Amino acid sequence: MTLLRDVPPMGIYETLYAFQRAFGSAMGEPGTHPWSQGYPRTTQLPGGPPIPTSVAVPSAHLKYPKAWGLPALREAIAAYYRRHYGSDIVAENVMVFAGGRPALIAVLLLLNPDWTVRVAETEYTPYYDMLERLGRRYALVESGTANAFRPDADAYFPAGEGPTLALLSNPCNPTGVTRDGAELEALVTAARQNGRAVLVDEAYELFHEPPVSALRFVRNIDDSNVVVVGAATKGLQAPGIRIGWAVAARKTVEVLGNFSSFGMGGVSHLSQEFARILLEEDRVALARRAVPVFYRAQRDRYGEALVKLGLALHSGNGGFYHWCRLPGALTAAELNHRLYRAGAAVLEGTLCDMARRGNASPLRQFFRFSFGPLEPSSFDADVVILRRALEG
Repeated sequence: MTLLRDVPPMGIYETLYAFQRAFGSAMGEPGTHPWSQGYPRTTQLPGGPPIPTSVAVPSAHLKYPKAWGLPALREAIAAYYRRHYGSDIVAENVMVFAGGRPALIAVLLLLNPDWTVRVAETEYTPYYDMLERLGRRYALVESGTANAFRPDADAYFPAGEGPTLALLSNPCNPTGVTRDGAELEALVTAARQNGRAVLVDEAYELFHEPPVSALRFVRNIDDSNVVVVGAATKGLQAPGIRIGWAVAARKTVEVLGNFSSFGMGGVSHLSQEFARILLEEDRVALARRAVPVFYRAQRDRYGEALVKLGLALHSGNGGFYHWCRLPGALTAAELNHRLYRAGAAVLEGTLCDMARRGNASPLRQFFRFSFGPLEPSSFDADVVILRRALEG
């Protein structure tokens, strides 16, 4: 009798395991091309801040961390949103997690069972795993070519629904579609009505020009069901320290902290201190200028090349992905089989289908191409590999 019930890996890992079986070494090793990977460059960008190389380890950092996070880091996060988005949050509105995904999982785990989660049918691949494994009740929102992968606030909050939580990434992973200005304000405003809430995953906040956050439109967060999840993993270029956070009403943070007291035990002092250094204002000011500019250039450069290769782009103007549709009858699964031979892989669109329709999915000819970790010098070689794979 087995001890644990089986769970499949997150979608991207299905690709990574298949790649390793086919190519013989892991993605990320020398000679591979990590186009399927969702991480940024972890070296200094042109005009950006240098990446810290050390952190002090006083004896206090060897003690157990506080359940909600280090007070200095919570204040640094709150100050960041006040300074750059005019928010009125305070440190008590911030809860620190070991990355963005644990924050999302904690909110969904503790969600009252009479709430229904509404999520776009094209979204960040582990949302499906989170909702299924946690047994949450959820409904899909149309997100495809018919609405340019851009469902509006009314789609997330249709009239006559019961208590509803909208779950979305913004900028969207995998499409890069970004809600900003009046569109984002409408979503936040809709979520302020009784029986409505929104959980916004802003991991790619800095990969839009200018950076964007729902907190620009939130006032008196303690009187709302708005939860914003951010992280040091993307824009601050430090995925390996595993630091993320949730910004929410104090009551929500209190509940999350109670969960942390038995479910997490807090987050590494050393990682939190590293994140606090990353959030120093002089560094953040450089990052908020350099990250959007560098990745806009990469987005434009690869976008032009992908179109010339015969791909149809459905990408937005955020994130570090292109959302591509293959020509003819070629599927992303077949493209990956061809790419594996060259040491490359993309994320197949079927793994971003929240209905997990497999070969019947309308996303079977779509794929996510990541330029997040790529060196600018790899561009020409990348194009050659893609061209050969498309030609068969």
